[in-house]
Amino acid sequence: MEDDELVMDESAYEMYHQAQTNAPCLSFDIINDDLGQNRTDYPHTCYLVSGTQADPTQPNNLIVMKMSNLKRTFKEDKNEDSEEDDDSESEDEDDKPELEAALIRHSGTVNRIRASRIDDKYFAASWSELGRVYLWDLSAPLQAVSDSKIMSEFVKKESQLPVFQFNGHQTEGFALDWSTLVKGQLATGDCNKNIHIWKMSENSWSVDQRPYIGHTSSVEDIQWSPSEATVFASCSSDKSIRVWDIRASPVKANMLTCDEAHSSDVNVINWNRNEPFIVSGGDDGQIKIWDLRLFKESKPVGILKYHTKPITSVEWNTHDSTVFAASSEDNQLSIWDLAVEKDDEEQMEEEENEMTKDLPPQLLFIHQGQKEMKELHWHSQIPGLIISTAHTGFNIFKTISV
Repeated sequence: MEDDELVMDESAYEMYHQAQTNAPCLSFDIINDDLGQNRTDYPHTCYLVSGTQADPTQPNNLIVMKMSNLKRTFKEDKNEDSEEDDDSESEDEDDKPELEAALIRHSGTVNRIRASRIDDKYFAASWSELGRVYLWDLSAPLQAVSDSKIMSEFVKKESQLPVFQFNGHQTEGFALDWSTLVKGQLATGDCNKNIHIWKMSENSWSVDQRPYIGHTSSVEDIQWSPSEATVFASCSSDKSIRVWDIRASPVKANMLTCDEAHSSDVNVINWNRNEPFIVSGGDDGQIKIWDLRLFKESKPVGILKYHTKPITSVEWNTHDSTVFAASSEDNQLSIWDLAVEKDDEEQMEEEENEMTKDLPPQLLFIHQGQKEMKELHWHSQIPGLIISTAHTGFNIFKTISV
C-alpha cells in the first residue's frame, strides 16, 4: 500500500546518508577525485555536480558539491559495548556528514548533466530546457568547496559563464554522454530525434551541424562505447536502440538497429565497461540485457521484471561486471546480479516464502524511501557506494549485498 510507512532494515546497510538542496536536482554526475582508488576505509568523501529543476519563480543553478565525513552508519552488532559509546553525545557533531556547495547560475532547468576530466581540469556538459547545451569549467567551484577562503571569494564574484554553448538543436533534449576514449568528444541528442557530435580542438569545441539521423522520435539517452572510440549507442521513445559508427557520414552511420527493443519508450541505456553488454530500461518497466555480439538478432539475452512503472536510470557497477542497479518511477531502486542462479534448495525455500517466491533470483536488493527517483550512479572509486537523486533529495548508501 502506498500509505504504508516504510521501516529501514538497518542490518542491510553499511552506510546511509541523506542530502537536500534548495531545489530538486534530477540529474547529477560523480566527479572522480585524487583521493585514491578502491577506497574502503571510512569516512568517505565524494564530489558531485548536479543541476536544479527549480520552481518557475526561482533561478536554476549548477551545484558542485563536496560530501565529506560520510561515516559507517550501521554496525553489525548494535549491542556491542565500547568506551566510544560513553562519549557518543560529545562526539555527535564530529559524526555528522558535511556538505559544501558552490553554485553557478544556469539558464533554464537542467535536464541532464555529465562531467568529464580533460587533462588536469573537469568540465561539465548540461542540457537546458531552453534547447541549449552548455559546457562549464568546474575548476573554480571545485576549489571553492575544498577551501573556505576560496569559497568566500567565489561567492562574491559575478556568475560564471559557460566556456562553450551549442544552440543548434533548436529544441530541448536529455541525451548526453562524454567519450572515455577521445578527449573532449561529446554526443548530444534532442527531442526532435537529432544527434550531434562534438569534437575538441585547442581547448575549444566544434559541433558537426549535420545531425545523425535514424531515430523517428525523441532521443532519450546516449552511451559511447568503452572500447571503440568511434562507436556509440542511443535509445529513443520510438522503442528502438541503435548503434552508430561516426567514421561514416551522419546519414549512413547507423550500423545496427533493434526496432522493437521495448514495447514503448526506451528511456535509458548503459554500456558495460568490461563485457559486450548493454542494459536498457523502458516505460514498460522492464529491464533488458543486450549482448552486442547477438544484437543483429534483435533479441535480448535477459528480460528482468520487477518494477511496476517506467525505469528512470540504469548503470553497471564499475567494480563487478555482472552487477547493475536500476531506479523506477515506482519509487524503488533495485540492485541485480546476473551471475546469481537458484539451486534446488533455494527454490524450495522461496516457494514456501510468500514474500519472495515471485522475485527474480538475480534481484539482490531493494532500496526505498525516495519519491520520484530519477537517477543513480555507482562511485567508481568507492566499491559498492551508490548515490541516487529524487524530488526528495539525495541518498548516499552502501549495502551489505555488494
